[in-house]
Formats: sequence, C-alpha cells, structure tokens
Amino acid sequence: MPQQLLLFLFIILMFLPEAEILADLPDTINRVKHAVVGIGTYTPTHQSQASYRGTGFMVADGRHVVTNAHVLPSSLNAKRREHIAVFVGIQGKVRRAEKVVVDHKHDLALLKIDGASLPAFSLGNASRVREGDLVAFTGFPIGPVLGLYPVTHRGIVAAITPIASAGRVLRDLNPQRIQHLRSEPFKVFQLDATAYPGNSGSPVYDPDTGKLLGVVNMVFVKESKENILKDPSGITYAIPVDHLRTLLSRAGLKP
Repeated sequence: MPQQLLLFLFIILMFLPEAEILADLPDTINRVKHAVVGIGTYTPTHQSQASYRGTGFMVADGRHVVTNAHVLPSSLNAKRREHIAVFVGIQGKVRRAEKVVVDHKHDLALLKIDGASLPAFSLGNASRVREGDLVAFTGFPIGPVLGLYPVTHRGIVAAITPIASAGRVLRDLNPQRIQHLRSEPFKVFQLDATAYPGNSGSPVYDPDTGKLLGVVNMVFVKESKENILKDPSGITYAIPVDHLRTLLSRAGLKP
C-alpha cells in the first residue's frame, strides 16, 4: 500500500503545472533583490554628495544597468565632477556609471558600471503576458530615507493598452495629459499596483520565476504629483521587456 501511494503521488507531481512547483514570491524576492540598485548622481566636491533619482536593475553581464531615460539628469556639473552613480546595497555604495544607449521613445536607458559584476535579471517574454497575470516589482519608492532597503509590491496586469510616449514629461500621468497621448502609440502594461516616484526604473517580474517582464515608468496621478504619497491612485504603467531586448541588441549585448 505505501508503495502504491508513493507511485500515485509521483504521477500527480509529474503532471502539475510548472508554476505550482516553482519558488513562491518570498523566495523570488530573496533571489532578485540583489540585482536591484539605486540610480542618481554623485558629486565628490559637494556637501550633499549623493542625489537619488530612481531605481535600476542589473542585466546581461552584471555590469550593465537598466533604468528609465527620465531618471537620468539632462546635464552634469563638470566643474564639480558630478557623475551618474549606481548605489549598491543597503548602505548605497557608489559605483560610477556611464551612459551606453538611451531610448527616449520607450523611456529606457542602459548604463555601464565600473568594478565587479553584480547579480543580474534574466529576461522573460512579454508576448506571453496576459491580462490578469500576477506580477511583482521591486525598487526604492521613497528613496534612501533610512537606507536603500528594496521594497516589493505585487499586483496584476490590469490591461495591455496603447500609450503614446513614455518620455520625461509623461512620467506622471493625469487626466489632462492622457488626452494628449495620441501620437505614435505602443503597448504598455497597466498594473493595478501602487508605485511611487522612486519606483521609476523598477523591474517588473514574474513572481514565480523572477524573469523580467517590464520596467516601471509611469504612475497615474489623480490630482497633483504632491498628492501621490498620501493618496496614490493604485495605477502604474510599465514598458514591456521586448523594448529592452532591442536596447541590449543595439549595445551588442545578449540578454
């Protein structure tokens, strides 16, 4: 009888859907959070040396970082030796970074850091994402207030919808701006999850596999940007990972 029971259980396990035997979300977070970094600038000659601007994450060889194009500064103060910085770990260790490729249309930027490689995300397939799929994203919603502790939110893909442009001026949407989103549309993921300004550039991933599905880039704001922390809308937009594949290809990198 025990042998028959074991055989029965073995047969059931063989036919279980793959997702049911994959790691759960806590295990996935523990695995991917080390690939999530802060993005900003560093000015060694200034009293406030570090300035946090958003979230990023490691890809490819572990020395390349993806974030939103709008997270990067439009200019740097050369006289003060200001440079783009990637902040690693809870203490926010500074790693100097340089721009490699920027895609303003899809609000994506690829950077390269100095020093040793870090854990990196594996890329998933955006074409397999369906409305109703569970997703998670990890980042630094309020920046390094008490240290760079990665924060994870989860939700579902509420819609796969056209959007006109993901550039700098559209990073925070309100009802008035939506009326102007009519030219050069492309599809984005609308998530029923709450993100904040510091989440710009956060990786959106499959909660079971940890594979990258998109990049957070916009938050729907009901009234003003100032109200987002006290009254979030719970609507977030993400750029599908396929546009990141194109960006990596332009840089001569394999996902």
